[in-house]
Amino acid sequence: MDDTAELTERFERYCDTKDNDVPSEVLNELQSIQRIFSISAEELDFKWQAYNMKMGGEENKLDLKTARDFKKNLQDALEKESRGKVQHRNDSKRVAPTPRAAKGGDMYDMLDGMIATPRTGALGSAAKRRSNFDTPSSKAHKNHEMSSPASGPTPRGEASNGLAFDFSSRTNAGDIAEQLNGHIPLSEPPEEPPSETRIKLKANTDMSKFSYKTMAMKLSEASEVLDDRIDEFRQLLQEQLSLEDSAFGNPSYQSPNEVITVGRICCDTSEGKLNAASIVLEGSRRWGSGRRVPLTLDKLASYNFFPGQIVALRGINASGENFVVSEVLSFPLLTQPASTPAELDSYNARYLDTPESDPSSVRPLTVFIASGPYTTDQNLDFAPLHTFLDNAVEACADSVVLLGPFLDAEHPLIRSGDFDIPPHLTSPDQATMTDLFRHFISSAIQTFAQRLPTCNVILVPSLRDAHHHHAAFPQDKFTKKELGFGAAGKQVQCVTNPMTLSMNEFIVAMSSLDILHMLSREEIADGKARTVHLYERGAKNVLEQRSFLPLFPPTGREKMFAPAPVEAEVFKEGAADGETGEEQGPSPFLPLGTMVDTSYLKLGEMLNVRPDVLITPSVLQGFVKVVESVLVINPGTLSKRRAAGTYARLVVRPADVSDKERESGAAMAHKLWERARVDIVKI
Repeated sequence: MDDTAELTERFERYCDTKDNDVPSEVLNELQSIQRIFSISAEELDFKWQAYNMKMGGEENKLDLKTARDFKKNLQDALEKESRGKVQHRNDSKRVAPTPRAAKGGDMYDMLDGMIATPRTGALGSAAKRRSNFDTPSSKAHKNHEMSSPASGPTPRGEASNGLAFDFSSRTNAGDIAEQLNGHIPLSEPPEEPPSETRIKLKANTDMSKFSYKTMAMKLSEASEVLDDRIDEFRQLLQEQLSLEDSAFGNPSYQSPNEVITVGRICCDTSEGKLNAASIVLEGSRRWGSGRRVPLTLDKLASYNFFPGQIVALRGINASGENFVVSEVLSFPLLTQPASTPAELDSYNARYLDTPESDPSSVRPLTVFIASGPYTTDQNLDFAPLHTFLDNAVEACADSVVLLGPFLDAEHPLIRSGDFDIPPHLTSPDQATMTDLFRHFISSAIQTFAQRLPTCNVILVPSLRDAHHHHAAFPQDKFTKKELGFGAAGKQVQCVTNPMTLSMNEFIVAMSSLDILHMLSREEIADGKARTVHLYERGAKNVLEQRSFLPLFPPTGREKMFAPAPVEAEVFKEGAADGETGEEQGPSPFLPLGTMVDTSYLKLGEMLNVRPDVLITPSVLQGFVKVVESVLVINPGTLSKRRAAGTYARLVVRPADVSDKERESGAAMAHKLWERARVDIVKI
């Protein structure tokens, strides 16, 4: 008897149909379960009977919904078993080996490796155990016909604790989580859209240099890039303080004289965590012989260090074994951007909706900023993205900035590959992630562009974008022709990661890299520096180091497996109603991490001027801060794993130019933080 006939014979009695036949779609689900879990029709029948008894006995008939719920229930059990194995392995590392293991193992050890029964502790709290007996939710199928539950173990989402989140039933939508300059009123949207685009975009980054060939890095080139960065900062410090070459010294040489040295902060072991006992300074080959010397920080009343940070230290190496630091010298910041009164007047004229508009009642510019993921872990309906674009239309936004990931490679459904392809694709075997992007993202942006034709849309890629061919930082832009924007292509600008551009007079720097999250894990701080808020400290390090990725090496995948202690505190302090730190819990899959091409790290640096606005999205709580005269915005993520997220709304008033300033003609600092309002809004 073939599998189809056997399945029909065994399961037709469970179906509530006219002839008790098994519907074809239900039969396909049963066959899918067989393939995924490698079980026979008889074993599948036994599992269904057990599930049926748990869910209500004979009243629970077999149809497409219950078949999918049954499939999800098996998936939940498999994931709990996987978590139990991970927990068992972690515990076994901390337990002394038994005499049986010391002899090399026996048949009991073999059985332990073949059969893994999750321990009670691995199942979580009593509340979580009770949740396993709830009816599996099918809300993931109600929002979009294209989504289906993951068939394999998923890294996170509703399968991690049996809970489901319905985006349409969210609370507190539209509430403001954090605000800057709330006294600046929001303008009423005009009755008709402006006659032309009010924001003029100008790229300040040479995007042609980002189309380099990945996975072709040479160690010699990478070491030169790292070495040159130390020498560049040394030159900056020498010019700022007007120092002679004799003032600098090699920190690894034994000397009773106090010297100034410039180098890179490192940890004494590649696997260890940076702390006051493991910190070392790596010098350049020219000024430090390329050596590493341990640092003694006892004389410092305050400090803040992280791996990869370029620092200037004053101190003595009297013993020849360690460099005793007495002072940390600051590097000069990039100059602030400025514009002449004539330039500001020309940009202020763009604030008018039409040439006939009253100049005394101009409408401020509005920029909406959001960062992925753009859908929850339960489905691929992208409801948060559609809601965000609807809000932008209602506010008559002048520009929308969308930072990846769009098709998140860490999404459970995408990672497991268990989702329905768009119905218009006639060749499923030839479908690609780009086709999914066109269906889910491009179509939404096309509709948005038709509703608001004067709004610019800026797309910033992410290292987690499953459809993107360039998966290393610094990252090349999306290939616009492949994404199928159609008539909306003129409004859509695909840029690199990172990117610096001008929006009228003010400079905006942005990157989808979560550098604040990584810095919070890797940094050490003491004294006065520790009293500075975590967000401000991270943003200041980015600006002082003049780089979107000052951390080197980036946080490893294995270190991102569970929340860092400081991160857990941040989530606890800033969690919204119904949100817990459990959202960021461990996963049986490692995160993708940050892939870096060291040879091209120069493309990840800030050049020429300090930005007016720094957009640095992070999984940390959304915030807005003014750091070193820069407006730092973390919009948060538009969608969380099982909750709605946040986005940022930037409202900018025109710059005031006095008659005296017009007569002088001198360039003026933009001081955007004084005339801009920023709201972190719950989607």
